[in-house]
Amino acid sequence: MLRLTVDEGAQGQRLDNFLIRLLKGVPKTHVYRVIRSGEVRVNKGRASADTRLEIGDVVRVPPVRVAERSSAVPAPAREFPVVYEDEHLIAVNKPAGVAVHGGSGVSFGVIEQLRRARPQAKFLELVHRLDKETSGLLLIAKKRAALTALQDQLRARETGKVYAALVSGEWPASRKVIDVPLHKFLTGEGERRVRAVEPGHDEAKRSITLVKIARRYAGFTLLDVTIKTGRTHQIRVHLTHEGHPIVGDDKYGDFALNKAVARGAARFERMFLHAKQLRFQHPASGEVIQLEAPLPPECEAFLATLSAPT
Repeated sequence: MLRLTVDEGAQGQRLDNFLIRLLKGVPKTHVYRVIRSGEVRVNKGRASADTRLEIGDVVRVPPVRVAERSSAVPAPAREFPVVYEDEHLIAVNKPAGVAVHGGSGVSFGVIEQLRRARPQAKFLELVHRLDKETSGLLLIAKKRAALTALQDQLRARETGKVYAALVSGEWPASRKVIDVPLHKFLTGEGERRVRAVEPGHDEAKRSITLVKIARRYAGFTLLDVTIKTGRTHQIRVHLTHEGHPIVGDDKYGDFALNKAVARGAARFERMFLHAKQLRFQHPASGEVIQLEAPLPPECEAFLATLSAPT
């Protein structure tokens, strides 16, 4: 019989989520079964799956059989460029081509690698996500209270998150707001995709993107983009819907253009979407934190090959 005392890393967490993370390899159905049967106790009493744990609670966990460990190679330890860090949170500058977490054919991502690099850390959780192909600012909470506070701000759109996106063509100066519903679906191969649809479409969600021109180039426009709704692939689909896909976007972009820039002088082979600014209230002090991540060198190098508009 295992008895665990809840610390600040698990404060406020639901009992089921606490056990699922603790008992890696145990099927979720079995976790819920031992909770319902009363074999799991909190402070010597029965508890339900949605019981919120507090500091000092004693959780009794019965012996359970863990599935044999997978032969998969564990995530290699890796630190990422730190933009800001204190005892509550970390902000890193994620490179393009790295997933934020494992799943969907990806063995591991930023969070698994960071946990391996920091085995002493009691709590590390992603506050939000970035697409694998997107670079830039990514928040990771070091305490559960920080996680919930920051996620509340993100849900309320109280964070100033700005992306740099280079699109093909001349973006019209009058086009500042894109208010087009998006519908998420699976392709025949089971791949997740998103498309713009007409208002009133079944299962579509209203999606709003704000666009500001940062700089014009011959054949391209560099945009500052802010999202008022956080839909999957929102920026990528909205910009393509407007006829100006993001350079290097291998899902929704101009594939011929992507090949051309990959063969060009800068050998640009990534998607030009970068989370450049993030503003939020510190979860503990309430201080407004403003973070910036400059464009990656490969993006700057590509811009340097472009000429001014005629």
